[in-house]
Amino acid sequence: MRKLLPIILVSFAAFLFLIRLFYLQVLNESYDEVSNNISVRKVYDYPQRGYIYDRNGKLMVGNQPAYDVMAVPLEVKEFDTLELASLLKLTPKRLKIQLEKAWRYSPRLASLITPQLTKKEYAYLQERMHKYEGFYIQKRSLRDYNADHSANILGYIAEVGPGEISKNSYYQSGDLKGKQGVEEQYEEALRGERGVKHYLRDIHNKNIKPFKEGKFDTLSEKGSDLKLTIDAELQAYGELLMQGKRGGIVALEPATGEILSLITAPSYDPDLLVGRKRSRNFTKLYYDTIQKPLYNRALQAVYAPGSPFKALTGLVALQEGVVGLEESFNCYGGYSYGRGARMGCHNHPSPVEMVTGIAHSCNSYFAQIYRRTIEKYDTPQKGIDVWRKHMASFGLGDYLGYDLKVGRAGLLPDSDYYNKAYNYPTYEWYASATLSNAIGQGEVLTTPIQLANATAAIANKGWFYRPHIVKSIAGSPIEDEKYTTKQVTTIDQKHFEPIIQGMHDVFNYGTATYLRVPGIEVCGKTGTSENYTVVDGERMQLTDHSIFVAFAPKENPKIALAVFVENGYWGSRYAGRISSLMIEKYLKDKIERKDLEKWILSNTLEDEYAKPYSGEDFKINQ
Repeated sequence: MRKLLPIILVSFAAFLFLIRLFYLQVLNESYDEVSNNISVRKVYDYPQRGYIYDRNGKLMVGNQPAYDVMAVPLEVKEFDTLELASLLKLTPKRLKIQLEKAWRYSPRLASLITPQLTKKEYAYLQERMHKYEGFYIQKRSLRDYNADHSANILGYIAEVGPGEISKNSYYQSGDLKGKQGVEEQYEEALRGERGVKHYLRDIHNKNIKPFKEGKFDTLSEKGSDLKLTIDAELQAYGELLMQGKRGGIVALEPATGEILSLITAPSYDPDLLVGRKRSRNFTKLYYDTIQKPLYNRALQAVYAPGSPFKALTGLVALQEGVVGLEESFNCYGGYSYGRGARMGCHNHPSPVEMVTGIAHSCNSYFAQIYRRTIEKYDTPQKGIDVWRKHMASFGLGDYLGYDLKVGRAGLLPDSDYYNKAYNYPTYEWYASATLSNAIGQGEVLTTPIQLANATAAIANKGWFYRPHIVKSIAGSPIEDEKYTTKQVTTIDQKHFEPIIQGMHDVFNYGTATYLRVPGIEVCGKTGTSENYTVVDGERMQLTDHSIFVAFAPKENPKIALAVFVENGYWGSRYAGRISSLMIEKYLKDKIERKDLEKWILSNTLEDEYAKPYSGEDFKINQ
């Protein structure tokens, strides 16, 4: 028996080994997952990204097929480097670099070698791929833009980098991902879910049939379609009007907070960032440090708001009870204060009260009611903080929370800001030190979207919804409470009537009489903002910015907008004309004032923008 024991043990161990081997090779499907790396090719089925439509159902972004050359480093056998490089339109050195990069990423996983072949290139190369073991062609989907505008809204797609792959396990080398705009913000909805197919290969590296009849395959799911709040025709028209100019336009629907247009100028054709030309074109756009086409001025540029801010100054003064509606102030060409300081004002009828003060844009009037607001309280610190609280309720001085990645908070100074600026308590400061805030020319800075939102709040008589750019996802309206919760300002509704009347009278007898839109009651406010830069280490005043805010119609408003035109001289010259035409286009769907349109289209500010580099003198407010 003792002699038989070793034989029995060896036989039993061999039996267990055979059972285990049978289990692994026949019964246990997980073995296939390991062998797939050697005998089975795993090919990802990339879904089509969701389509993007404007608010009226007009297709803005679709898809087009593209083909990437991939390689699995461990499967690559010896090949003719010169021949393959020529086929891929790469240099041999570049092909070697791509393969080395693929090895570093993973020897067993596929990596991108060259992206986005054309159909013709794909057809020619496909017939020759059997010569290059370890290489194969992956079909993908690229964006197809039906619009040559809205690049700052839409964004683009590009290959993920190593950092993104390490942060998100969904992505692999060669995958495409949304960058900027709604492509980035709504990436998870747009990208869909990729599928995977497994193929058996022959000795020529060709796929011959599905592995195990497709048992382990999964289907891809198309990304969700987005409907934007943008009106594509209004957007295109606004970009046309801004050609040869720099600045931003934001138009909102006051009742919903939906963004009707979001324009930055200069911009670019989104098709420039599609396909193999994307990298080259992006480099050109990125290094254009003069025009900055990738810089979204509508969301990121901060400007002194200028005279449109007077409407808010008036509302705060009424809420604080420091001025009566019929109380009038004389204007003698400006307002003198402090130790010989003086705030100038343009020529207009005098005296003025709240309504006429807005219509004529009187600096003296608003300086005095602002000063009363601050000096109502025991200390200027308390007064400025109360003033700031009111202004912040309109969405100023902070990010608005809209659904795009980029933005700026602007600046809405408080007592801490001025205490630090004036080294308090070593030195005292008073309301007069902050007086320029009254006319939007002090430390206050706003973005175009902030000023458009504040204008919508005035149009609504004290409330607004946060601006947003997506209307529905996969046919379902957005339900995020951030965009469906009404935001209420600190100003009582009754105080808005005289302000709105003053803004209406801007067109009746004020600073924008020649910008009336026939048949439409428009309310607005002109603005001129001082503009400075540093040239050769010296602070230099440039040509003023042109600013205009407006909403229409006066009752039940459908559109509210803010227009900033850099170096545009004064409010009604450029920004006012553009605002008036945008309102006419949106509410009438046609332009009747062809002379006004012709003026804007035929006048540019390129010469103004060249002056800091040419040494030519600036002429302020000519």
